[in-house]
Amino acid sequence: MIGPMSKIRAHSAAFATGVALLFGSTALIAPQVAFAQAQTSGVVQRIVVQGNERIESGTVLSYLPIQPGETVDPARLDLALKTLARTDLFADVSIELVGGDLVVKVVENPIINQVVFEGNSALKEDKLKDEVQIRPRGIFTRAKVQADVQRIIELYRRSGRISATVTPKVVELPQKRVDLVFEINEGPKSGVLGVNFLGNKEFSDNELSDVIVTKESHWYKFLTSNDNYDPDRIEYDREQLRKYYRNRGFFDFRVVATTAELATDKNGFAVTYTIDEGPKYKFGKVTVETELKKLDGNLLAQILPIKTGQIYEDERIEQATDALTFAAGAAGFAFVDVRPRYVPNRETQTVDVVFSVREGPRVYVDRIDIVGNTATLDYVLRREMEVAEGDAYNRVLVDRSRNNMRRLGFFKDVTIEEVPGAAPDRTNLRVKVEEQPTGELSFSAGYSSVDQLVLDVGVTQRNFRGRGQNLRARVSVGSLRQQVDFAFTEPRFLGRNLAAGVNLYSYRYDLSEFAAYDTKSIGGGFTMGFGLTQNTSMSLRYTLRQDEVDVADSYCANGSVSTILCLQRGAYMTSLVGYGLRLDKRNDPLRPTRGFFADLNQDLAGFGGDVNYLKTEVDGGWYWGFNKDFVFSATGSAGYIEGWGGDSVRINDRFYKGGQTFRGFETAGIGPRDTASDNSALGAKLYAIGSLELTVPTFLPEQYGIKAALFTDFGTAGQLDDVDRQVSPGKFSETIRDNLGLRASAGVSIDWKSPMGPIRFDISRILAKEDYDRTETFRFSTSTRF
Repeated sequence: MIGPMSKIRAHSAAFATGVALLFGSTALIAPQVAFAQAQTSGVVQRIVVQGNERIESGTVLSYLPIQPGETVDPARLDLALKTLARTDLFADVSIELVGGDLVVKVVENPIINQVVFEGNSALKEDKLKDEVQIRPRGIFTRAKVQADVQRIIELYRRSGRISATVTPKVVELPQKRVDLVFEINEGPKSGVLGVNFLGNKEFSDNELSDVIVTKESHWYKFLTSNDNYDPDRIEYDREQLRKYYRNRGFFDFRVVATTAELATDKNGFAVTYTIDEGPKYKFGKVTVETELKKLDGNLLAQILPIKTGQIYEDERIEQATDALTFAAGAAGFAFVDVRPRYVPNRETQTVDVVFSVREGPRVYVDRIDIVGNTATLDYVLRREMEVAEGDAYNRVLVDRSRNNMRRLGFFKDVTIEEVPGAAPDRTNLRVKVEEQPTGELSFSAGYSSVDQLVLDVGVTQRNFRGRGQNLRARVSVGSLRQQVDFAFTEPRFLGRNLAAGVNLYSYRYDLSEFAAYDTKSIGGGFTMGFGLTQNTSMSLRYTLRQDEVDVADSYCANGSVSTILCLQRGAYMTSLVGYGLRLDKRNDPLRPTRGFFADLNQDLAGFGGDVNYLKTEVDGGWYWGFNKDFVFSATGSAGYIEGWGGDSVRINDRFYKGGQTFRGFETAGIGPRDTASDNSALGAKLYAIGSLELTVPTFLPEQYGIKAALFTDFGTAGQLDDVDRQVSPGKFSETIRDNLGLRASAGVSIDWKSPMGPIRFDISRILAKEDYDRTETFRFSTSTRF
């Protein structure tokens, strides 16, 4: 039978043995001492501390829950032992009562002299030091070292080296000091050799590859870390796939399994997602049930953004929940609980949705804690929160806050957890983020039948100094355009929901091949943007620039170019203010299959400077997807510029359409032209261009990444000022051709997602044109990031 004092010694021995098991012979463990005259209870007359070298006896006594004159028993001695062990100051502790003396024997934990990393090459030492919690001059404990070993292994795992191992070793020094050495075996980098999908029929492998963040490893993807195997990223991909399918009608979708097979040479993993798409559902009957007397369920149902017969989308459920929450708030119910209930009908492939609106418990946010942000400052995240400390808890606003943070693009993942507060009606919010790189050093090269060779070098930092600011510096060199620009944007100017930016630029645009002149501009400006509603936004801008139009003297002397161009030569200052309005209700800003957008932009020049004009442009588009292969779109744009104060519109302020903006025609291929010289384009004051496009299947293997679309472009451009057509008062030039005749083209566009970047071919046939227009039947363009 084990006595009470034997139990106390057993605690101490177990504590010492744990340290010895981790570090072996290098651990600093004091030998155990047995006291033959030990007592199990009695009155403490005096407390004696033995074995302390660095720590004062008074410090030890301050932690001891026993004072002289008190009576002790085995339970109190055991409590005292555990209390001293929890301080992490001691490697071993023993407490015994001998006569009236309480003898406390301690073996102090050593002090960390320095922390050394050996064997690391993929990760810099500074990054490892930032990760570990142990610091020089800190207390050495087994638990801290073990925790730091796991932190280092996790850091390597996130960088794609899942086989990395870390071995801690201790080097003893005089005066109770130690050097802690982390011996690291990094192991090979575990890339992603391939990403495969099994069970997908509605969407191709290429489409699903764009949904997930895990990418295949290629030599030219050295600037990204998403091609490293990371189990956490795989789990995130599962959720992304679920959202993608559920927002396209696949209510029963599930990821059956995710497997990662290590290659035989252990240089990477093949990741396979096995999915079950299930049938495609539509919304059935949608109703609202409420127990609140002031709210009518039938009226609430009318504000829902869901109609019977629409394709099922999870996003519409979230929008409906938002709408009901705010409607209840407007009626005076600040605490409501809106819960959708789903009733799927497999036979009709419909989902009935019943929204239950009830009065929820009154809970307030006590504290908001943010963790995981090592680069991003706290206030950048807090300003995206739509609830503040002290506000009433609202789940919709919390979810919207999470989406706001994810939309920043600074984080791999964002979670917001509820933590019980100090009272039943209080809750704490714990915002946990996982940061990802936001800086980019990019190189690109492109070639097109018009721009010829174009080289770009750019530096972008989307989270500059961790403040959420956007910084961009770019140099572009090509046969058609040479440009240098710098831009900086502060997304929350003056702490408000107001984006403000400044840009400086210098560019030269050589139109000598198309319009017999080139123009140079040096200038800058600033912009401000802000949201009006959930789907609308507005921007304000001011620009000040100096433009120079250059036409070779020899061209003007021999009359090989239009006299109008020669009259436009010179430098002048432009000062303009403008605004933009945008409405965007597309389901996807990059590859929309539903919805529409509309833009309005106006710029007024004349607040200072040498020119006066008003320029107005409108853009819009509508999208409708019949299925995954056939998506129809109708887009259009129009613009008009008019001088005021007696000014005409100068040549480089006019519109030049063609090329990318009107397929089948060269750059500046449509619009007014002087046919007497070298057929120089003069630019248009008015343009209107529409486009109809239908994506069609290519019947090629999906892994080729080739898509095709049929298109037709139509529109017009023209209308010069009278002063630009006159050769003398009252007499107009007969060689200047300018009318608003219809132009139209049709053809096929082929997009190839090649391993080195997107490539596009446009093959066009002219349906209607003017005899002075310049046309082209083939256009090739590409841009590659490397």
